[in-house]
Amino acid sequence: MATINENFLKLQAGYLFPEVSRRVRSFQAQNPDAKIISLGIGDVTQPLPPAIIEAMKKAVDDMGTAATFRGYGPEQGYDFLIDAIIENDYKSRGVDVEPDEVFISDGAKCDTGNIQEIFGLDNVVAITDPSYPVYVDSNVMAGRTGKGNKNGQYDKIVYMPCTAENNFIPELPKTPVDIIYLCFPNNPTGAVATKEILTKWVDFARSNKAVILFDAAYEAFITEPDIPHSIYEIEGAKEVAIEFRSFSKTAGFTGVRCAFTVVPKQLKGATSDGRVVEVNPLWNRRHSTKFNGASYISQAGAAAIYTTEGKKQTRQIIDIYRGNAKLICESLTKLGYKVYGGVNAPYIWIKTPDGLSSWDFFDRLLRKANVVGTPGAGFGPAGQGYFRLTAFARPEDVKEAMQRFASV
Repeated sequence: MATINENFLKLQAGYLFPEVSRRVRSFQAQNPDAKIISLGIGDVTQPLPPAIIEAMKKAVDDMGTAATFRGYGPEQGYDFLIDAIIENDYKSRGVDVEPDEVFISDGAKCDTGNIQEIFGLDNVVAITDPSYPVYVDSNVMAGRTGKGNKNGQYDKIVYMPCTAENNFIPELPKTPVDIIYLCFPNNPTGAVATKEILTKWVDFARSNKAVILFDAAYEAFITEPDIPHSIYEIEGAKEVAIEFRSFSKTAGFTGVRCAFTVVPKQLKGATSDGRVVEVNPLWNRRHSTKFNGASYISQAGAAAIYTTEGKKQTRQIIDIYRGNAKLICESLTKLGYKVYGGVNAPYIWIKTPDGLSSWDFFDRLLRKANVVGTPGAGFGPAGQGYFRLTAFARPEDVKEAMQRFASV
């Protein structure tokens, strides 16, 4: 009989979002006439911008003639997209990124989960609490952790609590760590890191020879001019950081699938016998071996984001979601909730009322208002007593949801 990877058995519960869906389906089955509004999973609702649609249609036409047909593309991505990324996302901010440091993929979730494969299992991992579940679960599956405890935490992981007391910004680890997961603007809390804060993290990583895995999937929602959009805006960051970006929330690609990861050639790691090696070639090998590249059609659509019309149309959609976030923050504040985030991020993090647990508030909100959010406890123990709402619903649904909150 084939044996299994027993690390999967350490996972303590089902993945957060399927559990949310299960509860919603159960409620809907018992209440078929209920009009449920979802402010839970971070899926977009606005259609793709016209510039992207036209680019993808043209790409489909290209696939229909022998002269322009594309088969396997480069695993790392097409030059036309990589060049657009470098010019618009990095050069425009004074950051020098080379083409062979950019790797196109089918999603930041995949990349943040897969990146840990190129690092040894003996590395000590530091993860914010609360955090996006993939950071923890992928390390559990790999065997980099011990068993879980009753609080949902795993041995061998260094947890960095993010609470209202520290403005949801983690403190530097007090014990040695090798890999650090950071996400700004943050999912789920909506917090952002200033240049000063990121400089502290980069300096810490350089001093301790640690690697920062920086999830910047929501940078397009930053509104304040002094908040960095990339960790590479910090001096020395290319020596210690890998950055993940996504087109899912930037341009509505949740169903199209396209993202990218930047792995600088300055970033180095060590073998067990002390040899220093570059990380970039290792990710390139992993990427080439296990991934055949994002589709030509999705990459053509992604490249259109950077055109004049694409930028304008994408910004209009982001402004819709920003308006939703503002409405949620203002409405819930008036109702007496303690509200965080929502200014530089599409996520609003609220304190549950009446001392309710995260899941109890989920059930109350679903039952009384037919509104769905995401329990904060699903993102880690420090999320207990909090609740996440997203700004990705249709404006009319957000308005109605806020009216219903008054009855909760």
